[in-house]
Amino acid sequence: MARDRRWDPCVAHRGQEVDSFLSDYFIQPGRLAFFVAGAGFDPRSRAVATRLAAAGASVRALWVQENRPNPHQGQVERAATNTTELLAAFAERELVPVEIFGSDGAVVGGRNIINVLNRQSFDSVTDVVVDISALSVGTSFPIIRYFVERIGRRKGPANLHVFVAHDPRLDADIRSIPSDAPGYVHGFKGGSTLFAAAAAARLWLPQLAAGRRSTLGRLYDFVEPHDTCPILPFPASDPRLGDALVAEYLTELESTWAVDTRNIVYADESDPLDLYRTILRLDDLRQPVFAEAGGSMLVLSPLGSKVMALGALMAALERDLPVAHLEPIGYEVGLAVPVDIVEPNLIHIWLEGDVYPQLRPSMVAEGRKKP
Repeated sequence: MARDRRWDPCVAHRGQEVDSFLSDYFIQPGRLAFFVAGAGFDPRSRAVATRLAAAGASVRALWVQENRPNPHQGQVERAATNTTELLAAFAERELVPVEIFGSDGAVVGGRNIINVLNRQSFDSVTDVVVDISALSVGTSFPIIRYFVERIGRRKGPANLHVFVAHDPRLDADIRSIPSDAPGYVHGFKGGSTLFAAAAAARLWLPQLAAGRRSTLGRLYDFVEPHDTCPILPFPASDPRLGDALVAEYLTELESTWAVDTRNIVYADESDPLDLYRTILRLDDLRQPVFAEAGGSMLVLSPLGSKVMALGALMAALERDLPVAHLEPIGYEVGLAVPVDIVEPNLIHIWLEGDVYPQLRPSMVAEGRKKP
């Protein structure tokens, strides 16, 4: 039986609607936004900040500088240019370097960014704005969970907004160089390490992306799923993308993962809510089937498109699903990646706030058995 969903309906905007929302909502009297975004080489890092600044919004910014070992000089120079403009956007701002890997090679970025947030003051802040366009999954997911849980404990601020600049070609042109240590994103173990989870039927939902075969191979060995349902973007800006990904992963689909073609999941590349609803629907279908046989566990691995990763994040938050991830140790930036995006395709999701009724479907507590 399908359960009520926390973000259905969900307040969302896209395209020109986002520009109107930014210029109308954030200039209201008494509004103070705490803005969290990445200060890196990604050309999308300035998309939301420049629009908030142009609107005259009252903003206190926290720029997150993700530090990885031995970055490419070209990326360092791009990041320096972006950072200079970001620091000039708002008078009240802070730039914080966040080490993604520890001295022993362990992934510590998620814990480090939470430590940064714990030191912040949110007095008088009415809205938190998180722009994930230039943040990695290992950093952005813990940030958003931190504020969702803070709002759930009524510690404020009242409203949480997530923005992303949708550009699937750019996502494909910025290739991650995987590290050697797969694991779960900080705050997204989903009870996977509990003893009771050992008997659960694990269904792995990897998001297929071009050039990520080695990454997904390591994640498959880490998750050890009983079944795999790969996620393909459809509809997509490139109508042939799905076919190209099937051809690239044909060996995995037919042999390693042994995927039945009926088990391929299709999700709208430009709509995070589509994947969010699809994942919850799968969870609803599996829970009663495996209830008497150790239960069911969905494991997510968002790669590639940041928009689809946002849909996976929303599902993981609501159902406390584990997110298996291989943190990039660096990036390869294609020659086609521009220095700046003049007209980005922005998407806004209003995750929490006074726009929603007080009585909403609750999220599954961490590690708690799903009903």
